[in-house]
Amino acid sequence: MDTKVKPDIENLCINGDRLWSSLMELAQIGATPKGGVCRLTLTDLDKQGRDLVTRWAREAGMSVTIDQIGNGFMRRPGRNNNLPPIMTGSHIDTQPTGGKFDGNYGVLAGIEVVRTLNDHSIETEAPIEVAFWTNEEGSRFVPVMMGSGVFAKAFTLEHAYAATDTEGKTVKGELERIGYIGDQEPGDHPIGAYFETHIEQGPVLEDNDKTIGVVSGVLGIRWFDCTVTGMEAHAGPTPMALRKDALLAATRIMQDVVAAAHRHPPHGRGTVGMVQVFPNSRNVIPGRVKFSIDLRNSTDALVDQMAAEVKTFAEQVGKEHGVQIHVEMVSSYPAQAFHESCVDAVGRAAAKLGYSHMPAVSGAGHDAVYMAKLAPSGMIFIPCKDGISHNEIEDAKPEHIEAGCNVLLHAMLEQAKVC
Repeated sequence: MDTKVKPDIENLCINGDRLWSSLMELAQIGATPKGGVCRLTLTDLDKQGRDLVTRWAREAGMSVTIDQIGNGFMRRPGRNNNLPPIMTGSHIDTQPTGGKFDGNYGVLAGIEVVRTLNDHSIETEAPIEVAFWTNEEGSRFVPVMMGSGVFAKAFTLEHAYAATDTEGKTVKGELERIGYIGDQEPGDHPIGAYFETHIEQGPVLEDNDKTIGVVSGVLGIRWFDCTVTGMEAHAGPTPMALRKDALLAATRIMQDVVAAAHRHPPHGRGTVGMVQVFPNSRNVIPGRVKFSIDLRNSTDALVDQMAAEVKTFAEQVGKEHGVQIHVEMVSSYPAQAFHESCVDAVGRAAAKLGYSHMPAVSGAGHDAVYMAKLAPSGMIFIPCKDGISHNEIEDAKPEHIEAGCNVLLHAMLEQAKVC
């Protein structure tokens, strides 16, 4: 007769103090005077961070595999190691003025899940795996989400290797220099399901006083450059009715970018973040204005509709003001819905554990976007103070950090199955 006492899975919780301590220790590598972190990808500091994280993984009994783009996979075996692993992860590279939690939380939450399973001698049917992805931020090398993108075959390894930083150093050269260029071919690595835990990087959860965001997907993005060409002329002698003011026309279009987002709620986003005015002189009517347009929404159909509306309005403005308007798409990212099974697993875990929660979408890109093309995927959001991220003052409450990891633990166990 089997006399083994089975652990109380329903009430299983991670060690929040241990997770917080690990986050704070990792944050010392590249710590900034304002309390943030500057740990750019493939630098000596990134190597130190990778070394620490992989040491923690090995201490937890996990094997470590590095692929050719430097992605790290830390695996806890299951009873049936022929099954594809249930994976979680994120990144440990930061922005130049980054915070302690962006990306780092998702990696260390995964390690804490494994530590908790070890503490309670819990065996899963499928292996559990924690990943850290190379160059998610894209602050030193482009493209962004490089490691997961190569893994998902969104672009080639050779393209990523050839990317250079401002000093002309290549991704391949820096991977070799820090000793994190592995043998495994990116993507030669099955995944059963993928979860990513992350600070929201926005204010919605905090504004609604909710602890967990159950993320249904990531917004589609369209980036355009709009150039308005009029005629520069003297600000004094030129009557208002005879002007071809490029900036006046441009500002009307800029306002419609924002209005388009309001016309397509609740997930419409419209932003003008960059403006160049020529000749940029106090007493000269602007003759040319170039500005960026950033449009986002939950489906490709919606974001394309927003783009069509803005273009139609821009054409109308050009005729009314007698100026030429050229709108050019410079980048496009499709909307990505997450798999129902993973989204539901996150929702069930939050409800079971008694955490307040709400549906959420991600307005920012994450490695989970590429993983969703390969396997059922989902994300867990927790609030961050004032919605601030990519900033040294980025902050999150320890109790929210713990809650998100508990949800991750139970969502992963649902997928990996407890023996």
